[in-house]
Amino acid sequence: MSGKSKYPEQFRRDAVELARSSDRPLRQVARELGVNHETLRNWVRTAEQAQAAPADAAAVVDQEELRALRKRVAELELEKDILRKAAAYFAKEMGR
Repeated sequence: MSGKSKYPEQFRRDAVELARSSDRPLRQVARELGVNHETLRNWVRTAEQAQAAPADAAAVVDQEELRALRKRVAELELEKDILRKAAAYFAKEMGR
C-alpha cells in the first residue's frame, strides 16, 4: 500500500477484512466506509498479493534447493563411478 495516504494503515486493514468477510458487494462496503470502491478494490488486491508473495518466495527457495540437491547427486554419482572403476582396476592389479 502506498506510503502517503489519507487513510491510516489500520483502517485500510480493517476495510480489507470487512470486504473479504462480508456477503455484501464491494461497492456497498466501500460506500458504507466512505471510500471509493476502486480504492477498496486496490487495497484488497494488494493484500492478496502480499499474502501470495510468501508462498511464491517459498516456491523459489524450494526450486533453488532442488537444483542444488540435483547437482550434489550428480557429483556423488560421478564420484561413485570413479571409485567403482578404481576398485576394479586395483582388484585386477592384485589378481596378477
